[in-house]
Amino acid sequence: MWILITCTLVTTLYGTNLTIANVSLPQIQGALSASPDQISWVVTSNLIATAVTIPLAGWIANRFGRRRSMIWGVTGFAIATLMCGLSASLTELILWRVLQSAFCSPLAAIAQSVVIDEFTGERRAKATSIYMMGVGIPATVAPIISGYVCEELSWSWVFFILVPVAFLALFGLLKSIKPDPPSPRNITLDWIGFISLAITIACIQLVLDRGEREEWLSSGEILLECFLIIIFGWIFFSHSLTAKLPLFDLRLFLERNFTLGIGIHCIFGMLFVTPMVLIPSMLQQLTEVPDFTVGILISLRFIATAIAMLIMVFFASQWHPKFLLLLGFGLHTYAGIQMATFDMNTSILEMAWALSITGLGVGFLWVPMTIVTFSNLDPKRSVEGAMMWNFMRSIGSSFYISLSFIVIFHTQKINYADLVQWINPYINHLKSNFLANGQTSLIGAVEEISRQSTNIGYINVFNFFLWTSLLAYPLIMLISWPPQKRGQ
Repeated sequence: MWILITCTLVTTLYGTNLTIANVSLPQIQGALSASPDQISWVVTSNLIATAVTIPLAGWIANRFGRRRSMIWGVTGFAIATLMCGLSASLTELILWRVLQSAFCSPLAAIAQSVVIDEFTGERRAKATSIYMMGVGIPATVAPIISGYVCEELSWSWVFFILVPVAFLALFGLLKSIKPDPPSPRNITLDWIGFISLAITIACIQLVLDRGEREEWLSSGEILLECFLIIIFGWIFFSHSLTAKLPLFDLRLFLERNFTLGIGIHCIFGMLFVTPMVLIPSMLQQLTEVPDFTVGILISLRFIATAIAMLIMVFFASQWHPKFLLLLGFGLHTYAGIQMATFDMNTSILEMAWALSITGLGVGFLWVPMTIVTFSNLDPKRSVEGAMMWNFMRSIGSSFYISLSFIVIFHTQKINYADLVQWINPYINHLKSNFLANGQTSLIGAVEEISRQSTNIGYINVFNFFLWTSLLAYPLIMLISWPPQKRGQ
């Protein structure tokens, strides 16, 4: 049990790191005198560092041993987190955020492989339910804690509060995880695969984050990044298919359930954080809802996720994984239908209901996704499998959130251009109103058009969420269950 608690704590560091700083960005921007474009690098650098370093988990665990890797990773994370809070400039903060992600990102895959190996058979479902709380719940509750801490103390304490958790995880690692010596053979890192993948992922994230602002292919920066994506993406895939010991052993995808599980988990990554990011963003842009109310909305999602995960602790082993997957994604589809009808007049209760439904869906999905993905995988490949599992969810989440904001901003501009042409003082049915109220009336009309255009952007992105949730169903139906017995 102590092994499970320790691995959950280690994964909590990873899950919390992904979202805890997002709410505090306005305070950080003011304190460090940064522009909106500059402050976005606090999040962008974190996403890139996370996606780039997750693939190192397999090599690190095999080369140095899982216990030693987690100890050094947690220690490095604690130091980098402390330095994030002490940063006096934006450059310092971005540097330490990159190191923070670099230290903690491989931890999730390594800790997950320990849980998978230690708990087999029927014990795995219950253990996975408890362990996955370390991924799902912290990522959901972190923005609530962040908002409260920023308001009561300062943005620095958003990072300081993670340091005691890191030391608690370190204590658990020293006490409960058995030492495992490094592999006797000389294991070298596939530098070609790693560097080509890192450049490809970083450039994709930069294109998605900066493309709309830089006018896409009219920008030399975006053209260069697209060129690098094509070149280094081709190098990565061609090298992975021909190298003897590649960074990503693509032969793992020959196992049916593993491939389907990875695909399902990538779709889940797209849906996981998105409602929690989009609905608060919509409320802040279009309404005057207080931050406290937004925090309550997020906490309701957290409560729903916790309830579903507790149900899974007791009943996961008794229910068919396909049923649980259909239930979890079905709840996301239902929530997507509800969110696609949201506008400025939608009540807080309706939004709370949709968020709670997605929270339930998240809680029901973690366990069956894990069980299906690793059902037929060789235990010797569990670290590599866990690394791919976490990597696909990470890039699924980061790319999809960026795509969602592209949908919002792009459709907002299109609809604003379409609507604003109808607002001028020379149109007959508006002339009398403009003559009576003058410039004030014109400014008010333009502001209202801006709000309506933004609202249409959010409606489009919620429809995007709905259609994305449908991609999982064909993959679920192709799952082979019950799993094959080892040796068959």
